Amino acid sequence: MKSSFVLVLFLSLQFTFANDMVWSKTGHRTTGEVAQQHLSRKARKAIDKLLDGQSLALVSTFGDDIKADRKYKKFSAWHYVNYAADKKYGDETPSEFGDLITGIEKCIEIIKDENSSQEDKAFYLKLLVHLVGDLHQPMHVGRLEDKGGNDIQVQWFNKGSNLHRVWDSNMIDDYGMSYTELAESLPRLSKAQKKFIQQGTIYDWVEESQDIANKLYDSVEVGEKLFYRYRYVWWGTVEKQLQKGGLRLAKILNEIYE
Repeated sequence: MKSSFVLVLFLSLQFTFANDMVWSKTGHRTTGEVAQQHLSRKARKAIDKLLDGQSLALVSTFGDDIKADRKYKKFSAWHYVNYAADKKYGDETPSEFGDLITGIEKCIEIIKDENSSQEDKAFYLKLLVHLVGDLHQPMHVGRLEDKGGNDIQVQWFNKGSNLHRVWDSNMIDDYGMSYTELAESLPRLSKAQKKFIQQGTIYDWVEESQDIANKLYDSVEVGEKLFYRYRYVWWGTVEKQLQKGGLRLAKILNEIYE
C-alpha cells in the first residue's frame, strides 16, 4: 500500500512538473536560433534534410508542444533533474522514469543509430533541441522538495508568480523582444570565448546549472515583490544561459554529424 501511494504521488508530481517547468517559447527559440547560426555546413545540411527545412528555432518548443498528447507522457520526466545541492549528478540513484540528462543521452543515441528510422531521428532531434534548452534554465536543475522553485511563491510586478516561472518566462517575456531580436542582442563573443563555453560535457553543464540554481534560491524571499531591480541584477545571467545553450547545442549537433 505504501509503495503504491509513493508511486501515485510521484506521478502526480511528474505531471505538475511537466506543466509548470518550461523555458518560455521565446527562450527556447532564442537558443535554437543561436545554435542554427553555429552549425557546421555538414550538420546544417543533414538537419535541414531531416527536418524538411524547419529551423532549430521553429522546432525548439516541440518538447512542450507534445505535452498536450498523453501518449507522450513518458517524456515528462526528461525536462528536469533534481538532486541534493551538496551532491553531483550520478551520486544518487537516477529516477526509473529518466531525467534531463538521460533524456539528452537517449536522443543522441537514437539520432546517431544507423538503424533508427528517419521519423524517429526527426522526433528525437526536435526533442534534443528542447532538452538542451531546458538544461540551461537553472531552475530545471532545482530542488525536488519545491518542484524546482515552483512552490516558492513571489510576486512579479504585483502579479502572482513563483521562482521557477520568473526564470522560465516572466523575465524573458516581459523584456519584450522577439527571439530573433533577443538572439541578435546577445553579447558578441570571440572564437576563443565560444570555444571555451563549448568545453566540457552535459555532466559539466548540469553542475554549472545547479550552481546557478543554488544562487537563485538565495536571491528571493518567499512572498517577495520583484520589480526592475531583480531583472537588472539577473538579466545578464539569462542572456548567458540562452547563449550557452545555443552554442552547446551546436557543439552536440556538429559532433553527431561530423
